[in-house]
Amino acid sequence: MLKELTHENFDKETEKGIKFVEFYAPWCGYCKKQEDELKKMDKVWIGQVNTDDNSELAIRWGINSFPTFLVLNNGKEVERFSGMRKKEDLMNIVMKHIK
Repeated sequence: MLKELTHENFDKETEKGIKFVEFYAPWCGYCKKQEDELKKMDKVWIGQVNTDDNSELAIRWGINSFPTFLVLNNGKEVERFSGMRKKEDLMNIVMKHIK
């Protein structure tokens, strides 16, 4: 399930539990391809931050390449990685934090 995150709802949406967040730019070709893989993960909560519209979040989290993913646990970063990934790789990363 893809959920658009903004500066207005980011903290509330990510404050509890394990959350998987993608920072992307709408003009990024890799980000557009990545979305196809994310849509295959329909049972996983995935927050998406459009950095063009929410640059303050990108600055706050130190995002400087796209796509960049964060795994958050109760609002705190526990893992970060960048670059396009297949569904299987993404699921493995998410699942290791849920167990």
